[in-house]
Amino acid sequence: MAIRKIEHVGVMVNDLKTSIDFYQNTLGFDLFNIIEPNAKIKLAFLGDQKSGQIYVELISGSGRNFPDEGKVNHIAFTVDNLEEEIQRLKSLNVIFKREEPTSLENGANYIFFKGPDGESLELFQPTSL
Repeated sequence: MAIRKIEHVGVMVNDLKTSIDFYQNTLGFDLFNIIEPNAKIKLAFLGDQKSGQIYVELISGSGRNFPDEGKVNHIAFTVDNLEEEIQRLKSLNVIFKREEPTSLENGANYIFFKGPDGESLELFQPTSL
């Protein structure tokens, strides 16, 4: 197969500054850059500077109002310690959809929460990293 990984996920946002703040200061992503491909649209790319991997592209100013399902279904982020990350995000007033993570048959665990535009985000701890 030629595909090696997901490059990034594009997320439609209403307020680019608010979303950048959330992805940087709540989730800990680094801001790579902000570009304006035309007079109406701004794009912000965030991820992990150390690895060079971009995780999300925030898209602002398209003039479209998408329902939550039109933004993306959800974005899942792998974490090393799910419980620690849940506690960290709770200390930043992030509200989770459920109180406890869900466990899969293979031992992986996950939990969902919302981003600033209502996008569904998931923390996922696989059985082995």
